[in-house]
Amino acid sequence: MAWTRKDLLAMRDLEPGEILTLVDTAASLEEIASRDIKKVPALRGKTIVNLFYEPSTRTRTSFEIAGKWLSADVINFTASASSTTKGETFVDTAKNIEAMSPDVVVVRHSASGAAELLARELDCSIVNAGDGAHEHPTQALLDLLTIREKKRHFEGLQVAIVGDITHSRVARSNIHAMRKLGVTVTVAGPPTLIPPFIGELGVKVAYRLEEAIRDVDVIMMLRLQHERMAAGLIPSVREYSRYWGLSLDKLQKHARPDVLIMHPGPVNRGVELSPEVADSHYSVILDQVSKGVAVRMAVLFLLAGSRSSEGQVRA
Repeated sequence: MAWTRKDLLAMRDLEPGEILTLVDTAASLEEIASRDIKKVPALRGKTIVNLFYEPSTRTRTSFEIAGKWLSADVINFTASASSTTKGETFVDTAKNIEAMSPDVVVVRHSASGAAELLARELDCSIVNAGDGAHEHPTQALLDLLTIREKKRHFEGLQVAIVGDITHSRVARSNIHAMRKLGVTVTVAGPPTLIPPFIGELGVKVAYRLEEAIRDVDVIMMLRLQHERMAAGLIPSVREYSRYWGLSLDKLQKHARPDVLIMHPGPVNRGVELSPEVADSHYSVILDQVSKGVAVRMAVLFLLAGSRSSEGQVRA
């Protein structure tokens, strides 16, 4: 399916064919990581600006690497070192950056809807790299790419997403994307961390970890997002870990032997995941990280680049 959108804002907006186009394009770009010289000229002369108002390790670094491997000029913007500290508004900052003629602005912000706001205000392409508790579309795409490589298909798979569902933009993006591709999704966590109307998204809900992980193909563990949580949602981190932390013993007793363990990072070892699980053969966490570069290359290429008549990257 041809890509025609100016922006990538949310998985909720995409058709199944568009999601698969992004995943397929990312898969075709993975081999660049194995080259001695990791560089193709697909975005030569293009400029990518990473506009990050929240801390980030994996997302920001992988967008920077992705742009550079495609031969784009990449500029990293840090809010704490910018004129925002002098009172400049978010939109004014973005408009000043657009006046310098970037082709793509990648934005991460604590406010839900920030990327959509910029997409309305700016003519260049906007990529949502995470907006508040709303969505994180490129994380869902790299999760899908990882799952397809390991399980070979989407239709009929069963996935459990466990943890702080209420505050997780990763959960929302994955739910929207997976449901469109025929995946059955179960969300699980303490009742205080499950949105009241989550069932309207077509997911099942479980309130016991052992129930959630039984007979699923993939378990996606989420961290507690203390930076977005109100006080009193859990009794303590220790009690949360006791009931909702995934240990090797729980995994081997209640899950399938071929289950995949995923996590969007950062992992809080000993809270949602024991070190034994995080480092086990079940874990594909580092696979997710490596595929994040390919996915972000695909997104930048489809938004700012061009495709040959054969549908392959011009290398």
